[in-house]
Amino acid sequence: MISTIAGRGLLFALFWWVLAEGRLEGWGLGLVAIIAALAASLVLLPPRRSRFSSIGLLAFLGFFLLRSAQGGAQVAVLALRSGLVLRPTLLELPLTLPPGAPRTLMINALGLMPGTVAVRITDHRLQVHALDERMPIAAEARALERRIARLFGAPP
Repeated sequence: MISTIAGRGLLFALFWWVLAEGRLEGWGLGLVAIIAALAASLVLLPPRRSRFSSIGLLAFLGFFLLRSAQGGAQVAVLALRSGLVLRPTLLELPLTLPPGAPRTLMINALGLMPGTVAVRITDHRLQVHALDERMPIAAEARALERRIARLFGAPP
């Protein structure tokens, strides 16, 4: 509980610092706003035990940065090749992540990986638009899903 309050308090203080453009004269009002935001966040989103894995986070970040760079290079090659015809497609992928933060991270991370964007999500299916059907989107999505499952301590 204390770490949640401290973390959220620091986050709201950072937001206020940005809004005040680093000026000190607004911190009296800022302190009131920070306390109000902190109280509202604790009521609306009560603290709970997280099964968040620090090692999973490092593995996810390494995987994501490497795959993003590889995917960016691949898309650049596709774009620069003269005469290459892209074959955009929609893929239906099974989704095993639990609802909530794991699925939200999956959708957002997939949208940041070059050549893909999530289009629709249903109970256990994810529809993805891919720049070219020859790209290994399904394999990349499964690998991303495994990393996210490990990050949240969910079964892969």
